[in-house]
Amino acid sequence: MKNRSRTDLIASILEVIYRGGSTKTKIMYGAFMSYDQLNEYMSFILEAGLIESQMNGQSHPSFKLTEKGRHFLDLQNQMNEMVTMIKSK
Repeated sequence: MKNRSRTDLIASILEVIYRGGSTKTKIMYGAFMSYDQLNEYMSFILEAGLIESQMNGQSHPSFKLTEKGRHFLDLQNQMNEMVTMIKSK
C-alpha cells in the first residue's frame, strides 16, 4: 500500500463512517489504520466538525458524518476523479 496523505486518511475515515462503520473498531479496520493513528485523526476530525459523536445507550460512542463532513468527502472524491482522468490521458 502506498503512503497516504493526511487528506486521504481523513477521507478514508469519513468514507467508512458514511458506509455505516460507525464505531472506532469498524472505522479502524475499514480505513486500514492503527489504533493510535485512528485516535489522532478522530480527535482532529471531531474538532473540525466533520463528524459528531453519539452515545445511544451504548458503552462506546458511534460516529456520524456532519454536513461539513459530507461536503469534504464529496470534494475529495471529485479531486480524485480529476486526478484519475488526468493520469489516464
